Amino acid sequence: MIPMVWLVSALLCGMVGCTLPMATELNERSPAQVQASLPVVISTGDGDTLRIRDQEQTITVRLACIDAPEIAQVPWGEQAASRLNELLPPGQVVQMRVADRDQYGRLVAELFVNHASINLKLVEEGQAVVYREYLDRCADTRNQYLQAEAQAQQRQTGFWQQASPLMPWEFRQGQNNQPEPPSSTDDDAIADFPACVNTDCDCQDFRTQAEAQAVLTAFPGDPHRLDGDLDGVACERLP
Repeated sequence: MIPMVWLVSALLCGMVGCTLPMATELNERSPAQVQASLPVVISTGDGDTLRIRDQEQTITVRLACIDAPEIAQVPWGEQAASRLNELLPPGQVVQMRVADRDQYGRLVAELFVNHASINLKLVEEGQAVVYREYLDRCADTRNQYLQAEAQAQQRQTGFWQQASPLMPWEFRQGQNNQPEPPSSTDDDAIADFPACVNTDCDCQDFRTQAEAQAVLTAFPGDPHRLDGDLDGVACERLP
């Protein structure tokens, strides 16, 4: 049977002029070929940010409509980051619905594994909260997110175990303390860093994202401002 999508495409091509693959070619694509064309997880950062490879490009993705605790919100931030890594380990194939692109150049998207929303699952498990300011990006599933959060809060699951939880966006707004310098026990590690750590670094001082991430980890508080969006991932546009 000729797929309906092929028939519709053929009709459009007849109107504007284009070339289509034969319908039999579409039918003959194996599941492995289809899977190979989908985005693949490279790594996760905090509880709502990760890097994927899509069509030979490395892309930073911010999960849409949710906000996970920051890493510094101990222990909730680390728990959320660990759970995201469990759900989306390196090499995991995902489906992606792009909702927007944020001010940092990241794709804002819902990610799915076997058609199940990872964003929604994090809310269900209390590893993230609904980001109401941007919930319009998930208009079709808005009520599902709100219901999942209400149930997690009622069960006191994850982040909701706290009596008076500080929302991630409130935490970010209140991060104005000056960072402490690394301790002297870190001298050997710092010797391997670029010389700019003694003055001021920016992302151009690093060859890879991993190098920048090492400096971000070694210098609590991010005095070099490598993590502009406070998601725990330094210099996200580096390879």
